[in-house]
Amino acid sequence: MKALILAGGYGKRLKPYTDTLPKPMLELNGKPIMVWQFEWLKSHGFDEVIVCAGYLKEKIIERVGNGSRFGVRVGYVVEEEPLGKGGAIKNAEHLLRNEDKFLVVNGDVITSLDPGPMLKELDKGYVGSIGVTPLPSPYGVVLYGKDKIVVEFKEKPKLRDYWINTGVYAFTSKIFEYLPERGEIEELTFPTLAKKKLLVVQEYP
Repeated sequence: MKALILAGGYGKRLKPYTDTLPKPMLELNGKPIMVWQFEWLKSHGFDEVIVCAGYLKEKIIERVGNGSRFGVRVGYVVEEEPLGKGGAIKNAEHLLRNEDKFLVVNGDVITSLDPGPMLKELDKGYVGSIGVTPLPSPYGVVLYGKDKIVVEFKEKPKLRDYWINTGVYAFTSKIFEYLPERGEIEELTFPTLAKKKLLVVQEYP
């Protein structure tokens, strides 16, 4: 099964670190983010990875090559100008249109989640599945009853009434019918799929 890494962004929020390196090549614990992703993908049976590269693409190609040193096969789809996440996936259609299912991960995500349940959801007729996780509060919260007596303090809890996008997605090849040539998938594709009830979430609490 194939996986797609979206690695074309400028990483503006991490400047000046991203002035000379694309964000997926920044190192954490001695390894680039993308290498952590390769190891995670390989552990879940993904041995073929497509990298959507744009900004400083030569830095990625130089370090990763064909992926053999990391135990995966890596191919590239290059953006000559920014296409947005939706456009970037659409740009890789020629490499993915014959896949029953494939995984997409944002290029700055390090995770241990199991993508298997997301992929299984697609067997129910959905076009896409999004991994979601509870919103972590940046603050401690105070719990109290109707009598206003404090019951408990919780330091930066997960807010389980609100779920956020993990940046990991599973799609069938039908997704290409809904992708823009240029633009963001969250703004242009997901709302359409949601209206058609073709989009589902998998919770990772």
